[in-house]
Amino acid sequence: MSVQQVLQTIKEKNIEWVDFRFVDLSGRGHHISLPAAEVDEETFVNGVAFDGSSIPGFRGIEESDMVMMPDTESAYIDPFTAHPTLIIMCNIYTPDGERYERDPRSIAQKAEEYLQKTGIGTAAFFAPESEFFIFDDVRYESSMNTSFYTVDSEEASWNTARKEEGGNLGFKVRTKGGYVPVAPVDTQQDIRSEMCRLLMEAGLRIERHHHEVATAGQGEINFRFDTLTKTADNLMKYKYIVHNTARQYGKVATFMPKPLVGDNGSGMHVHQSIFNGDTPLFWEKGAYANLSEIALNYIGGILYHAPALIALTNPSTNSFKRLVPGYEAPVNLVFSKGNRSAAVRIPVAAVTPKGCRIEFRTPDSTANPYLAFAAMLLAGLDGIQKKIDPRALGYGPLDRNIYELSDAEKREIRSVPGSLDEALDALLADSEFLTESGVFTKDFIDNYVELKRGEAKAVSMRVHPHEYSLYFDC
Repeated sequence: MSVQQVLQTIKEKNIEWVDFRFVDLSGRGHHISLPAAEVDEETFVNGVAFDGSSIPGFRGIEESDMVMMPDTESAYIDPFTAHPTLIIMCNIYTPDGERYERDPRSIAQKAEEYLQKTGIGTAAFFAPESEFFIFDDVRYESSMNTSFYTVDSEEASWNTARKEEGGNLGFKVRTKGGYVPVAPVDTQQDIRSEMCRLLMEAGLRIERHHHEVATAGQGEINFRFDTLTKTADNLMKYKYIVHNTARQYGKVATFMPKPLVGDNGSGMHVHQSIFNGDTPLFWEKGAYANLSEIALNYIGGILYHAPALIALTNPSTNSFKRLVPGYEAPVNLVFSKGNRSAAVRIPVAAVTPKGCRIEFRTPDSTANPYLAFAAMLLAGLDGIQKKIDPRALGYGPLDRNIYELSDAEKREIRSVPGSLDEALDALLADSEFLTESGVFTKDFIDNYVELKRGEAKAVSMRVHPHEYSLYFDC
């Protein structure tokens, strides 16, 4: 969509407000709204000013002036506002017109530009499977003398004895028993369908939706793949619409990886491939899983750099509550065809040459998609450029259920870091694959690590409610 097309849309759709948005380091969206009458061609040349010092990890107060530069290709109409509003994603620039090196969206675009500079391919395609929970009630507090959380759902396995609910007490989702049941067990068909309707109106191509494995309202909606930055834009749109549709239904949606103990968490499996023009580069008929050497080297890069990658793809302390064995969480750094216990899976059912892809199953949706997708692409490209062979490094293929291996066999398999601090240590030790291309800078890595260290320290210093169960009577 060109600037003129955006201005025409504003006129034809009687748009009253234009909402300019950007994304911070943690992946949260921020926005400033301008009256539509104040938006003209100059707006797309000069941008929209904002205070960067108020955004965690951006700028100091002595250099706070920053500029949002709108990307007209990202425009869509907000389905929730009472006053007709057009949403436009922006890149962040300094006042002197320089691309801001800590802007996640600009980093994603630089990763795409770097791919083309390498001559390996012309486009990288991504498709995230972002899972979420829809709860009926969420309450939490963390203060000097109080620390608790409580969530509830009409579907939850713990509600079979709830008196006030009526006659549906026999149709609850069992723990780990929620994968694609029909109604009345699945109570969220309509809300997911409404989410899909709004997503399609906003421009996403929806492929399907379903209930996921966990109790208490876990779901998933799959949308069509696209190029790296566009997919990250689409994921931000997806989360915005999921959150606000749930709110309209009097419920609350969360992409938190592990909101419940004892059941599956929510991941974000990321499918990815590289094309050169119209030619898919990951396909080689007759090879293992029909994978080309380029695809194998890409996998090698992902698995070799995985400990550092995870600081960007699983960047919360809660991420590591999900990354434990036994809950379909891919903690083992191996690859396999069709095997969901491996960190990298190669889908093999009904796959065409253009559909040939790899699936990195470790990430979750606390990741900033612009940073996570860019980092995965750079790790894969490093593998291609250095011809990293995952087979030679002991990364598989492993076509057995890893959870059923003997302890001795499991010890031979590398695992993901066990905490956010360990992942951040790995990122500091192995960041050259991100910085040597100029896509990420050392300043960005150091600043990001400092921000995330602060989150990890804040959690580690808090008294945990379970500690009272363990130690109060000592």
